[in-house]
Order: sequence, then structure tokens, then C-alpha cells
Amino acid sequence: MHTGKLFLIPAPLGDGKIDSVIPQGTLDILRTLNIFIVEELRTARRYLKKAGIEKSIDDLAFFELNEHTQETDIPALLQPILEGNNIGLLSEAGAPVVADPGANLIALAHNQHIEVVPLVGPSSVLLALMASGLNGQSFAFVGYLPVKSQERQQRIRHLEKCSIAGQQTQIFIETPYRNHALLNDLLASCESNTLLCIAANITMPDAYIHTKTIAEWKKTTVAIHKKPCIFLLQGAAKQETRKTIKDIRSIRRN
Repeated sequence: MHTGKLFLIPAPLGDGKIDSVIPQGTLDILRTLNIFIVEELRTARRYLKKAGIEKSIDDLAFFELNEHTQETDIPALLQPILEGNNIGLLSEAGAPVVADPGANLIALAHNQHIEVVPLVGPSSVLLALMASGLNGQSFAFVGYLPVKSQERQQRIRHLEKCSIAGQQTQIFIETPYRNHALLNDLLASCESNTLLCIAANITMPDAYIHTKTIAEWKKTTVAIHKKPCIFLLQGAAKQETRKTIKDIRSIRRN
């Protein structure tokens, strides 16, 4: 029997016109699918309607894969592919699996010789890195930091040391309602010459992407409460800082 494919489908990072962030080729494939693995049913249905699915949403099959999914339930999600059907793994926002569930599903697909096809679309992590002016040759995405402030500050200091030692950009995220708490801990924990980029509501009309030193952020008021944000940190040795800031400001002027 012919085996289907597992398509990895990015989603917009917020409300707005679908075709401004999702390429036509991705939309064309999306519209051929009848079976979807999604993180949350309601938002998946809303995305598909905006994407111009002509068939009735009620005629589509949806399976949920989220933090509540048991490991033993994952193999059954791939069964329709083994029966010859294509399936779409649909992200809540941005690229599937990046800071989203799904890695175990894809690993199992590879083990079962199922073709995995990543489709083009927005990735908040890469878009933020592109726009930050920080090191794009060596970087690490570390996901969410600890919730408790003391543990979070300890983790921030560790990431700053790793950044300085490896000249590496550290990238992380937070639940939107805790953005300011994370920012406060960054300002309290990092050296004044460390560079921090805050990228909020990427691809949206009110997108906010700025890179400053910690010392400069302490003098800045920023409204990021409940906005999807990416934080990027790059520690700098003191003798390197002045040149780094000068280079970034030169890029801004040009």
C-alpha cells in the first residue's frame, strides 16, 4: 500500500492577511489535506477557514497533540498515513515543533520511513534573530526559562556567561503575561554592556523589534505585556562592547 506524507504547516504569528505571511505553495498543499494533527482544535479551525479551505470544516478530521497527549497515543496519530493518506501537522503559531509539541511524532515518522515535508512559513525565532543585529552565525534557542524569579535570574546569568564564552546569541521566550517579569529579571541579572533584543508581535502592524544594551533598556519604557515576544541576549566583553554597539547603530542608520 502507498504510504502518505506528513506535512509540517506553519501558521501566522497573529491576526492579519494569511497570504502576506504564508506562501501560496504552502496554502495550495494545505487545501488538499483532509486530516490534521493540531495543538488546539478551535484555533486550527479558524486558521483553515482564513486559509480558504473550500470543503466543509466538519468534513475534515482533527487529532490533538499537546501537553496532555500520552506517549502511548502518538503511534495512532500516524495510522492514517500508513493507510495512504497525507496528514498536516499544524502549528498554533509559527513553525511546527519549534517551542511546540510534535518532535516525538516526527521521530516516530522517521522510524516508520514516513516522508516528512516541512513547508515554508514564518518562524518567530528566525525572524527575530534576523532583525536583532546579534550573532547569527552561532546561536542557541533555549525555549522557556524557569518561572520562579530566583531560578530564572540564575538561569539568565548562566546564559549570559555561555554567550560571552562562545560568542553566541541566546534566544528564549516567555508566556506573554510574564514578559515584564522576565524583562525585570534580565535587567537585574545581566551586565550593563550585555546586548538584549526584544522582538514583539513580529509580522504584525505594531511589530516592535529593538536591540539595546541592558544599561539602555533600564532607561526605556516598553509595553510588551501579553504580546508574543522573542528575547535575544548576547553578552560582550567590556572591550568589545563599544564597537558592537557602534556597529549596530551604524546598521540602523543605513
